[in-house]
Amino acid sequence: MNQSINAIRFLGMDAINKANSGHPGIVLGAAPIIYSLYTKHLRVTPNKPLWFNRDRFVLAAGHGTGMLYPVLHLAGFGVGMEDLKQFRQLNSLTPGHPEYLHTSGIDSTSGPLGQGIAIAAGMAVAESYLAATFNKEGFNLVDHYTYVICGDGDLQEGVTQEAMSLAGHLGLEKLIVLYDSNDIQLDGPLAWANTENIQQKYEAMNWDYSKVNDANDLDELNAAIDKAKQTNKPSIIEVKSIIGFGSSLAGDSGTHGAPLGKAETDDMRKRLGYDYPEFTAPEEAYQDFFQNCVVRGEDALTDWEELLENYQVAYPDLAQKFEDILSGRLDINFEEVLPLSQVGTNEATRVTGGKVLTTLSKHLIELIGGSADLTKSTKAKGINGDFTKENHLGRNINYGVREHAMAAMVNGLTLHGLKGFSGAFFVFADYLKPAVRMAAIMNIPSIYIFTHDSVAVGEDGPTHEPIEQLSMFRTTPNVNVLRPCDANETAYSYRFALESKKTPSVITLSRQNLIVKKETTYEDFKKGAYVISDKENYEGIIIATGSEVGLAIDVQEELEKEGIFVRVVSMPSMDIFKNMPVEYQEQILPSACTKRLALEMGASDLWYRFANHVYGIDRFGVSAPGEVAIEYFGFTTKNIVRVYKDL
Repeated sequence: MNQSINAIRFLGMDAINKANSGHPGIVLGAAPIIYSLYTKHLRVTPNKPLWFNRDRFVLAAGHGTGMLYPVLHLAGFGVGMEDLKQFRQLNSLTPGHPEYLHTSGIDSTSGPLGQGIAIAAGMAVAESYLAATFNKEGFNLVDHYTYVICGDGDLQEGVTQEAMSLAGHLGLEKLIVLYDSNDIQLDGPLAWANTENIQQKYEAMNWDYSKVNDANDLDELNAAIDKAKQTNKPSIIEVKSIIGFGSSLAGDSGTHGAPLGKAETDDMRKRLGYDYPEFTAPEEAYQDFFQNCVVRGEDALTDWEELLENYQVAYPDLAQKFEDILSGRLDINFEEVLPLSQVGTNEATRVTGGKVLTTLSKHLIELIGGSADLTKSTKAKGINGDFTKENHLGRNINYGVREHAMAAMVNGLTLHGLKGFSGAFFVFADYLKPAVRMAAIMNIPSIYIFTHDSVAVGEDGPTHEPIEQLSMFRTTPNVNVLRPCDANETAYSYRFALESKKTPSVITLSRQNLIVKKETTYEDFKKGAYVISDKENYEGIIIATGSEVGLAIDVQEELEKEGIFVRVVSMPSMDIFKNMPVEYQEQILPSACTKRLALEMGASDLWYRFANHVYGIDRFGVSAPGEVAIEYFGFTTKNIVRVYKDL
């Protein structure tokens, strides 16, 4: 047991020293925590690391990979000794922070402090919802815990407080947070920045609190985790540890993020009685993890697979739906189900989006989410009532004004196999952008719905009118931004987002009504841009997106009266179109036609990739009625006709 813990410590130290980079303090101090978790509680197996009913583990303190990778090595998750020697090196299996699916045994990417607990809260919601949906008497098909190891820094982040407040409110009883409490941060003592009463704070948030006075007291630690499993609340266990335990700098902030070096590590080997050379672990450590982690996990997997087989016989229809979720298969015929609108329909795309979401939810039990206290405005609302601690079947999550935690929890829902979505005003994308970035890094298809997507917000003024947010997301790798121009493009946006496998979607919708002016098809839409209205012998092209597409068509008609013919291209997704084959891009935007004008009520910068002239907004908005604001910024037929003629 002690040798196993020391094996974690010294394999981690060796990896950090060889890389000359890493965080030894948490490795030395928290090794007993992760050891106890894997050998006594966590149900996982390297032979089938993604089996559904495994316990989930999120290393919120993502800088602690120096202790995680040795555990994955000792437990046989495919992290070899050579991989430990390549810690933090290019293209290795052991990057500086955990990366989902990059290394076997990683349930979520983590590292940006704070998001780990929020992601785990989303996982816990998913477990509760799926258990309520599929479990029957004698068939606990969904029954597992979500564990987190966090540090002081995590608990200071605002996103963590948002998530923990909501988790306590929802009574997420299978969420267990192990808090590595060492009273030290990077800059120095914790007391320099924080003097809260942890117990009172989290008990006030409806969390169960326990304290372990010494991380090396495994009996006390395991008893605390066992207690947490019995409560009807989420649990936080404060485990007092010593950062850099065993080193001459134990308890010093200097151990947080800088290698201690080979000489110090060799001295520690003597002090801790670990008589093994670099990158070597005793056979007893491997046997310990095999018997107490792998075998235990294999037994749990075998039992669950037998349970699933019996469930398939007893409840074949439910079993098929369950298998659909596990495989990511959408049991829906979009052509039959998706509500489309006739030409002339005049409706705000946020309203259309709400209707589409409700319709799709009736066919897809995996579709779950809600808005940040804005469902009356965003219309982004789940069905079957609210998800509460009394009703785990509700698919509407009342997130409250907690945008960042909401988006991170969507990632947790998505990691768990559900189709998670969030809703907010587009300007507040600034509050949740880090979670969208995490989804993009993890290659997961989270869905983020935003409304009030332009200065047409109106009276609320510049604080509520998005300008730069479209560019912010469009320049984020592996994110598809969808800005539909009418009811039908809105329906297509939801379909595209649901069919996505590895890319999150940002759907931006209008507050104001938009008229369906042309018939469109999903085949055109899903290419990112297409000709929505064409004229023979056109001399120029107007490219637009969202509410400005209708304006472009009006401008096209006015120009035609003067004998000027232009093509109108709807570009609902710049991100998708720029990845289309060059031949298709040339078909839509022929290089021979250099007279191009792009229209969008937002930052103009990115449009110069497609047009040599852009009419956008490169300043903050104004407080005025929506139509007045639109006219003030010149997005009228009369003005754009003038702009085009002056090109």
